[in-house]
Amino acid sequence: MDDNTPLRINDAEFFPGMSGTLQLPVGALPSGTKINVNAKVFRAEEPGPTVLFLAGIHGDEINGIEIVRRCIAENVFDRLIAGTVIAIPLLNVYGFINFSRDVPDGKDVNRAFPGSAGGSLASRIAQTLTKSVIPYLDFGIDFHTGGRGTYNYPQLRYTPDDKEAYEIGKAFGPPLLIASKPPVRSLRRSAYAAEVPILTYEGGENQRYDGLSIQLGTEGIKRLLVHHGMLPQSEAPRPAGPIRQVERSKWQRAGRAGLFRWYKPSGHYVNKGEPIGVICDPRGILTDKRVKAIRSGYIIGHANSAVVSQGDALFHIGE
Repeated sequence: MDDNTPLRINDAEFFPGMSGTLQLPVGALPSGTKINVNAKVFRAEEPGPTVLFLAGIHGDEINGIEIVRRCIAENVFDRLIAGTVIAIPLLNVYGFINFSRDVPDGKDVNRAFPGSAGGSLASRIAQTLTKSVIPYLDFGIDFHTGGRGTYNYPQLRYTPDDKEAYEIGKAFGPPLLIASKPPVRSLRRSAYAAEVPILTYEGGENQRYDGLSIQLGTEGIKRLLVHHGMLPQSEAPRPAGPIRQVERSKWQRAGRAGLFRWYKPSGHYVNKGEPIGVICDPRGILTDKRVKAIRSGYIIGHANSAVVSQGDALFHIGE
């Protein structure tokens, strides 16, 4: 867009210096109640990148929703000096209402991209984002958490051969910057095909606030906007520490069922063979089984479930 071209999304227009809220219709409840996705647009007077901050693709992943909501509430985007921010704190309204990762038909919105106007509910939500928002973007961050009973240490994931995404990740300044292939039919893979770098932020566990993940997520947004000249330099928080780059990772799984306790949580470095957890027999018959690290590296995710079955994921270790 040039200096005076309006940003048009659905029936809304945003000229330089304008901000506002628009609604993206995605469907209706069986009762007939219409469901809309609320998007807030912040456009500075000066030209610059157009950036998406998106959360709530999975309706039960609260930390991401709070990160984007908090930036809106604290007027971070109102202080833009250049460029445009599109902020969507909650995409999957259905999942949020039902405390669910998915939509009511059981499908995952983040496995439905680029979507279809005549497809499933998940596919229709994905298509709305693909058609109405992605074409305007220069890049974006998609905020997530770990799943049920799984904690992810704050991290940013980028597509390995996407050099622009890698530079965006460094500007964000997460504790862990992870090269990982995007899942099939995910937003990140669909946007990559459209030559729009989207990075995935992971932090915390679903349905639980995690103060560290929220803090580092909001600070990363500010650093990213400062780096691209969209916020004044004075807005940039100092990084919490060095960025540790992870090139490959592997989940370590339970060798037997029982009661699980970890010794070292996510964020810690471990050496191969080091005891990092224990599985106990709830009957008190079998001896305790120590869980030893299968490789050296950083724990980038761990299970918080106290009861595990054989084969359950316990530790995600990145090299």
